Amino acid sequence: MAETRVKVRGESVFAERFAVFAESLLTGVWIAVASLGVVTYPAAFAAGARHLRRRTAHEGGGWREFVADFRTALRGGWLAGLAGWAVAAAVWVDVQAARAGIPGGPLVGAVGLVALIGLVVAGLRAAAVWEPDARWRTLLAHAWRRTALDPAGSFLIIAGLAVAVLSAWFAAPLAVPVLGAVAAAAVAVEERYRHR
Repeated sequence: MAETRVKVRGESVFAERFAVFAESLLTGVWIAVASLGVVTYPAAFAAGARHLRRRTAHEGGGWREFVADFRTALRGGWLAGLAGWAVAAAVWVDVQAARAGIPGGPLVGAVGLVALIGLVVAGLRAAAVWEPDARWRTLLAHAWRRTALDPAGSFLIIAGLAVAVLSAWFAAPLAVPVLGAVAAAAVAVEERYRHR
């Protein structure tokens, strides 16, 4: 499917950036809906990130392209989603061990939480660079390396995740559009890393 280039209007920088912000909030809603399948969240973030990359490059694209990207990303993405839930379950067991007072439990719980945060960041970084011909295993391996080699970028993604969590804590419906801002943050971090 050929992507069409949209003519850039003479918008102010503020208007263009606000439009990208608004588009990221809408994309957050799309990501939330696509993530309802429980193991579909990697594919949803990948499709959302690709949509935002198209938007910032002033290329055409909308809901139909998002759905097409989501379906393509879902081919291997559901396995990544399943693995993510397995890791989350393992960390939950670690935290329960820490709370039960098992010797060494607090250390194991802390290591588990740090590993989970690292894996979430790597997953978001992988989704941010996803393309239709990419394999999730390769994307995740490279993203894990970038997560370790670019701590500043990884911290920015963690900050975005913290905003999403705090938004959900203040008012649960706010977390839905903020998911798009998290995807936009991952796209921006990957773009920054690429130009280093």
